[in-house]
Amino acid sequence: MRNDAMPHRSSTRPAARKFARLLASRVSYTAPFAAAAAAALLLAACKLPVHQDTSAPPPDPFNPAATQLLDNTHWQLVEWKRADGTQRAVPAASSATAENGAPDARPARPVTLDLSTASGQRRASGFSGCNRYMGTYSLKNGLLSFGQLAGTRMACVGTGGEIEGPYLDALAHIQRSGVQMREPQALLIVLANGDRLTFAQAGAPAASSGPASAPSAASAAAPAQQGK
Repeated sequence: MRNDAMPHRSSTRPAARKFARLLASRVSYTAPFAAAAAAALLLAACKLPVHQDTSAPPPDPFNPAATQLLDNTHWQLVEWKRADGTQRAVPAASSATAENGAPDARPARPVTLDLSTASGQRRASGFSGCNRYMGTYSLKNGLLSFGQLAGTRMACVGTGGEIEGPYLDALAHIQRSGVQMREPQALLIVLANGDRLTFAQAGAPAASSGPASAPSAASAAAPAQQGK
């Protein structure tokens, strides 16, 4: 029996092959353009500006949670602003004159505050302008406070001698304390009389020599003078 469908089937093969070649050519023609378009979109996405909210207020430095981060930190007094806006002279390595304008009789050393838990207790120490001091500190309800402080009893003149008494007295009358976490990091202390002390973060204290940093057994047990 003769198969009449065979010529019809064979006649469709050239048309099918032609259609396949046409489709392949269109795909190969449009593929580079599609890839280029995708790359352009990706590049545009990478160049989108990042919105920064510059109007956002800085974090509150007097946040109680920030104050709890003061353990094992080291500070140097860099500014003392009185309640009336005037500045108290603060000794620093570059200081050459006392608050009254007279030359310092000895090279100035900055006032420092070191807060450590290395002994298993919260211990404070530092240099108060003329003598070393030491004692305890606490962090409670976002407030930094100090226990009774002891220190050496060396007499000094100049900026260091003038600031030592008020500084030790200030540590006993802290009304608010805070930590500025943004750079430059700072410890902020507001006194009951409205004065504001600013400390810059410093490195860990190095072992030092000299009578001002090596208290004797008698002087170490003596309370540090306050308000002298």
